[in-house]
Amino acid sequence: MPKLIPVWLLIILCPSDAQQRNPGGRPPLRKHTITERAELKTIPAVDELLFKQVKKFKAIKNERKVDANGIPEHKVGRFPSRHNPNEVREQSYEFSLPLNPKPAREPIPLHNDTGRGPPNIPFGIALNGVLFDPGTAEFYMGDRHADWNYEALSGSVLLGLDANHGHVQPNGSYHYHGLPTGFLKKLGVKSKKHSPLIGYAMDGFPIYALYGYKNPKNPKGGVKKMASSFQLKKGKRPDPPGGRFDGTFSKDYEYVEGSGDLDKCNGRFTVTKEYPDGTYAYFLTEGWPVIPRYFKAEPLRLRGGTGYHRDGRPPPPRRIP
Repeated sequence: MPKLIPVWLLIILCPSDAQQRNPGGRPPLRKHTITERAELKTIPAVDELLFKQVKKFKAIKNERKVDANGIPEHKVGRFPSRHNPNEVREQSYEFSLPLNPKPAREPIPLHNDTGRGPPNIPFGIALNGVLFDPGTAEFYMGDRHADWNYEALSGSVLLGLDANHGHVQPNGSYHYHGLPTGFLKKLGVKSKKHSPLIGYAMDGFPIYALYGYKNPKNPKGGVKKMASSFQLKKGKRPDPPGGRFDGTFSKDYEYVEGSGDLDKCNGRFTVTKEYPDGTYAYFLTEGWPVIPRYFKAEPLRLRGGTGYHRDGRPPPPRRIP
């Protein structure tokens, strides 16, 4: 029987970073000098996981209870792999999200530029129980304080992503860095209709993918592909790292209000099948950021930096009789 382990939310690290660890338990940062993006090469999703999938979302009073084990129903890449030395393991995600989140005064970033704690936190959870976790722990010259954080989808640093744009954390957590192609295919996401619900953000708002209504208040007005309002900056980066703004780093992009369909959080207020009276909703997009990098409302945060319970207690391992 496979070993079952609890998930550790605050270890938000790329698997390739975790091959060696410091005495404190945190892996050292690799020193990269790459300043140009490259073709993103993914590994085929050919393996079916043998774990029994757990994915429960239940609305109780003013909360949405989540109980999942992080095992997708679609095929995944063959892990461990050359650029991802980690094996997929069952997780124990148990937490609650607000049913009626209240927008914050300002967008709240997933990225932490203070130099303390993990550099990024997960954005949300898909309806199949897999986390949306777009950030990396890869920095130019390993210098987190300079904060030139590499983008997982830029192809600059090889992270062993599979065809679903997913890979595995050192703790065995399979997660998405980009569009979950296998999951979207199973949901039947198509260009001629509004996206079905695909998950929930850590602040409680719903997540959709790619396609929304042309008129967010009128479902009869047709459907279009949602466009992000983030654009590549023009010109060259300061030195170091130097080079042109080409999407290698997260800081290569800037929000340009009104340049797309969505706000800085990659969302908008809209009616949907699940919310006929309207709701704020996030969208995964084809262009950057793909997975949103800001929260509209205060997200689920941990205390103590260990577990996936709202109060900071580490969750118990999931057991199979």
